[in-house]
Amino acid sequence: MAMKIALAQINVTVGDFSRNILKIVTAAQTAYTAGASLMITPELALSGYPPEDLLLRPAFYTASYLAFNELVSRLGCFTGLHVLVGHLFRSSPIEDTNLNRQVKGCALPADIFNAVSLLINGQISGTCLKQEPHNTGGFDEKKYFKSNPQPLVFELEGVKFGVILCEDAWLPSAALLTKAAGANVLLVPNSSPYHIDKENLRINILRERAREIGMSVVYLNLVGAQDELVFDGGSFVLNAQGELVTRLPQFVEKTAIVKFDGAHAQRDEIAPCVSIETQVYAALVLGVRDYVNKNGFPEAIIGLSGGVDSALVLAIASDALGADRVRAIMMPSRYTTEISISDATEIARRAGVRYNEISITPMFEAFRVSLASEFLGLSDDATEENIQARIRGTLLMAISNKFGSIVLSTGNKSEIAVGYCTLYGDMAGGFSVLKDIAKTLVYRLCRYRNTATTFATRNIIPERILMRAPSAELRENQSDQDSLPPYEVLDAIMQMYVEEGRSLSEIIAAGYIRDDVQQVAHLIKINEYKRRQAPIGIRVTHRAFGRDWRYPITSHFNEERYL
Repeated sequence: MAMKIALAQINVTVGDFSRNILKIVTAAQTAYTAGASLMITPELALSGYPPEDLLLRPAFYTASYLAFNELVSRLGCFTGLHVLVGHLFRSSPIEDTNLNRQVKGCALPADIFNAVSLLINGQISGTCLKQEPHNTGGFDEKKYFKSNPQPLVFELEGVKFGVILCEDAWLPSAALLTKAAGANVLLVPNSSPYHIDKENLRINILRERAREIGMSVVYLNLVGAQDELVFDGGSFVLNAQGELVTRLPQFVEKTAIVKFDGAHAQRDEIAPCVSIETQVYAALVLGVRDYVNKNGFPEAIIGLSGGVDSALVLAIASDALGADRVRAIMMPSRYTTEISISDATEIARRAGVRYNEISITPMFEAFRVSLASEFLGLSDDATEENIQARIRGTLLMAISNKFGSIVLSTGNKSEIAVGYCTLYGDMAGGFSVLKDIAKTLVYRLCRYRNTATTFATRNIIPERILMRAPSAELRENQSDQDSLPPYEVLDAIMQMYVEEGRSLSEIIAAGYIRDDVQQVAHLIKINEYKRRQAPIGIRVTHRAFGRDWRYPITSHFNEERYL
């Protein structure tokens, strides 16, 4: 008879121990009912991931300790079900005697580990401590966690399972240690965030591990969003030859049952590969839904311009939250075209969201009058353009404050990279949906959303929006390309410079005009001060402007000298 293993691909929240316990227990009930012998939960499923500097607060560890004990007890009712739970572990545990006094007064523990424990019948059967804390890609686990080179191996129904955590599987050493300890199936709980092509990267690396150790590999990943990070799930199972035999869908919660014949993984459902546009759009929807819901905002507000960026954000927000929780505000000025007003009205109608117009012309004129003596004899320039953007930002934030809603800013990665955005204007907001989305990808996502059959409402974005040249409409006949290279060029240079870390010489050698390369690199450098003040936003590349990007604002280094 085949052994059943449950993969609990669940969505947990940092610090919400009660909710996370409920998620784990609910998944365990599903596994138990299905006759599973073993259930795996993600890395740090109990506390949520990543807890970051909460790990420096003594009370956070205390809460984790109490929650873990509660979870051990609650899982005890599922007789015979082994559950691997990701949690925090301290080398010298808090004593249970006189619990209230000792737990509430405990000092910050010196040695904390990222751990997973095997629970059975209300008891702790064994614990695995992460061997290599994650310290790349904006993560700094070594700041918090100690390392431990000992794997966990346990036997169940004649099969010896070895457990290692997340990053430990990316290098051969941990898997080989586990095999040497007698394991013949490798279990890898993870909280691995999404970026484009990450799914293929994971499978290829774990395929190498499977072939090196000659064992089946079960890879279980977290799903959900935490601030700028999106965890995509996509859990999978490989056989000993490295062949994919099971894959769960990305971006959805699911507790799935996989079967083993002894140490051999059996073939089961393999979720199909989907396009980059499908993945990224799903990541953005999940990122908005979790950020808004987990932080308790009743609705989202979007400044609708009639342009492509705000149109995409409106579509994403509507899909994430439902049309009844999205409000669009159009704020025309003397430079706003009738086409833009018409297109904004139309997309709001198609999406079914609440729509209002507030003209900023009277306010803009009042600013001009107030500043007339100060600016006497000076011609209009970016100052007047920025005043308009800041009026709009002020209006959106006023509505946000009055109703407790969150403003979703609409700037894309291309604009943020080169500073084609206004501090306290179009950058105002609580969450930046397109912060890691290049302008060319914005268009691809719009076309995907209009044609995807998975949505009840298609063609949500009017075609005319996709055909018009992009413009901020802050002066007469303005176009983005008045001061920037074409977006196809800008985005390619930005990708090579920011995401791939290529030198200016390499980018020029790839065929791009020297002046364009120098201009883009210069603009990226001098606009770091703006990016530091921008709201956080969803990460979909492996190098986003956020935790991955740590350049100084004050710097006299001139890379162009080394061309």
